[in-house]
Amino acid sequence: MTPLKEESSAAGQRSPHCHPYPEGDLLFITDLLAEKELRQYQNARSFFQSEVRPIAADYWNRAEFPFELLPKLAAQELSTLNSASHLLSGLIQMEFARADTSISTFFGVHHELVTTAIFELGSDSQRRTLLPDLLALKKIGAFALTEPDHGSDISREMATTAERVGDGWVLNGAKRWIGNGSFADYVLVWAKDTSDDEIKAFIVEKDRHGFHAETIVNKTAVRIVQNADITLCDVRIPYANWLPGAKSFRDTNGLLRNSRIWVSWQAVGQQFAAFDVARAYALKRHQFGKPIASFQIVQSQLARIAANAAMSLSLMVQMARLQDSGRLTMDQAALAKASCTERMRESVSLGRALLGGNGISTDFEMAKIFADAEAIYSYEGSHEVNTLLVGRAITGISAFV
Repeated sequence: MTPLKEESSAAGQRSPHCHPYPEGDLLFITDLLAEKELRQYQNARSFFQSEVRPIAADYWNRAEFPFELLPKLAAQELSTLNSASHLLSGLIQMEFARADTSISTFFGVHHELVTTAIFELGSDSQRRTLLPDLLALKKIGAFALTEPDHGSDISREMATTAERVGDGWVLNGAKRWIGNGSFADYVLVWAKDTSDDEIKAFIVEKDRHGFHAETIVNKTAVRIVQNADITLCDVRIPYANWLPGAKSFRDTNGLLRNSRIWVSWQAVGQQFAAFDVARAYALKRHQFGKPIASFQIVQSQLARIAANAAMSLSLMVQMARLQDSGRLTMDQAALAKASCTERMRESVSLGRALLGGNGISTDFEMAKIFADAEAIYSYEGSHEVNTLLVGRAITGISAFV
């Protein structure tokens, strides 16, 4: 996102074909990074563009996961905890989604939810024994919260139960749309403790008797992500598999608040992805004897996408500041998620339309970007629910039952 130097014509004016904002960042946001962080950002962006983006469409078409990418991804050492500013972390998440939303979602579920949950809510023993392999991507995690019949109301209506039996727990229930669920080594299952009706978190290994995960097929978005339907039938786990920091659903607030911010950064990345593809296509595609980028309507569409991305990115810079100062609230995270995904939806729609018929083929990448945006719009709190959280914050009146 660092701008190229402007080229000058003989008359001392900028060439009409110069692109001083090659990455679409009209506000030079990366100037806010310290020199070391800028290098980290640039290295991550280069990796995503060279190793992730080129393979994404093929795996997306086949709805398969590129396991061979994991060692390369681990070598980037992105799975660090509390070692980077929230702005750097957010910009890296943005660039990941810019290259591909599916694989960035896999990583976000694994790192932002599972690994972070163990780090923040787990016992010393859990952190010591589980985190090294999770951080190295030698073991993969999944976060099992949503259920077949409960999503937005999960905090009140969770049906999955955990019963204390002897020196362990017995889990029963079902989970749905669990990212990484079909191949995760550890599934962090949220269940209601039958003794006090509080929702708690439990580590369930994939080989536990009574645990079954089945991949959800026929998806039209984030097809690389292996979402699963999970059933738990008298699954017995040791008492020590409970995360002691997760004593009630309130203990998930920090995780869910920060995961909404992560998804908001994804939404910004989607907008820049749409911008990248649309601008490149407009410059290359000729109609009526000249590139369509020379037409007023096309420039207007590109400007709208760039403006949406710039506004969303500016909002996320402030969210990062709030995180750094410890003042970020769920209301602010909901505002970010609702606003960025709304802008994203418009941007990818404009980008898809700009490509005409080619916009519905993954051969031109935009179709994948367009489809994946719908998943971002819905997960980590639907757009409607997030707007109601903001509405409650500004009126003091809850629209929820």
